Order: sequence, then structure tokens, then C-alpha cells
Amino acid sequence: MRLVFKAWDMTGETTRTIGDDRLSEPVMTPAQKIALWADTLRDMSYWGLRYAKDVYEQDRWRRIQDMVLEMHALATGDSLESLEVLRDTIYTRPMPFVASEGAVIDDRQRVLLIRRADSKQWALPGGALEVGETGAQGTVREIFEETGVHSEVTRLVGVFDARRRGSPARHHFYLLIFLCKPSGDADVAPTHPHETLEQGWFARDQLPSDLMPSHRPGITHAFRVLDGDAAFFDRDPAPSLGAWPGA
Repeated sequence: MRLVFKAWDMTGETTRTIGDDRLSEPVMTPAQKIALWADTLRDMSYWGLRYAKDVYEQDRWRRIQDMVLEMHALATGDSLESLEVLRDTIYTRPMPFVASEGAVIDDRQRVLLIRRADSKQWALPGGALEVGETGAQGTVREIFEETGVHSEVTRLVGVFDARRRGSPARHHFYLLIFLCKPSGDADVAPTHPHETLEQGWFARDQLPSDLMPSHRPGITHAFRVLDGDAAFFDRDPAPSLGAWPGA
């Protein structure tokens, strides 16, 4: 299952380095900050409606959801009408999402990439995890659905906060990236071909020029883990809503 989100306006983007892991982190634009505030209020409204004691509380939380829709429209440039569908989908579940990606690297040290149908750019295969499966199981499933390649998870590459990875997603989510290898079973046609335009194997120093920028850090660290480095995780405290670190 593909996570498809509207891209933020990244105009004026700058980066800073995260600790010793050498991953660049974007400084948030005003549009991204508004989207993050909106997503925080959206999550609060979900729990507010979940535990509302009467219709008056429910009405207040629904009014907050109205404001959240307006904030998302302001941040993305989308119309309120086009965002209304979020009220019965995204707004009815708690956040953050959890998604996973698989860095399948073969014995020639080539990584498997897909050209996504939504962005037309190259990326690691992956998507949202489903209830009842582990992160590793969901990663293997996503790889097979999008590429037809049978794979095995070998190591954890890292746990990434999508905001700090430069993700264009509108909503906050955590990303698990696993190092994988082909299992040896014969490849078949993808079961979800509508999600990908093509696929290919790429050496670490020959990645495509139109690779999604938010996927480059994960691929880079996957090769480091292959070489023996430890898995990545965010070591510093989470940023406040008022300022992005380094802004």
C-alpha cells in the first residue's frame, strides 16, 4: 500500500547535519511549519472526538478539524473541497503513521529501486505497514508487490523521522528501513504494477539523477550498514513546534 501525500513547498530549503550520522536535515519552510501544526491539531482532534463526553465537545473538536483543513489548504495550495476526503480517511486514525522501505542489495552491491508512478522519480520500494504484520514482514510484502522480487530482511538500517529526512509528505510518519537481500526465488511480475513505472538495479556510485531527494539518506546509510555501521536513529530531542532545529 503506497503512502501518497501532497508535496510541501520546499522553496528556500537549507540543510544541517544530524550528529555523526552525516544525514542532512531540511530547515522547515513556513508552509511546512503550518502543515506540522495542522497535523498536530488533527491528531489532537482524533483523540478529542474519541473521548468526547457529550455532543458539545464533539462539536468543538469538529470545528478544530475544520480549521485543520483550512491550514492544510493554506500550506499546500489545495482547495478545501479536494481536502474534504481527509476527514473520513486520515482524520479518523491516530498519528503518526508507520511505514517501511527495503534496501535490497544484491551480491554485486547494487540496490533495487523503483520509479514511482506518483512522483515519476526513483525511490526505494515500500509503503504503509498493515495491522498484524511485523516491520520486516511488511517490508518484504511491499518489495514483492511493487517489484515482484522475493527478498529476505537481514538487518535494520534505521528508524527515521520523515520530517528530518526531507520527506515531501503532508503528514507526520516514522519510517523503518531494512537492509534486504534477494532470496534466490525466481522473480515474477509485480502484483501492484500501478504503483511503479519501472525498476532497476543501481551501484552505490551510479544512483539515478532523478532519485527522490528524501530517499538518498536511507540508501546511503543502507550501504554503510552493509559495510558494518550501526543502525540510525534520532539521538537529539524532538524539535518544538515553534522552531525547527537550526532554523
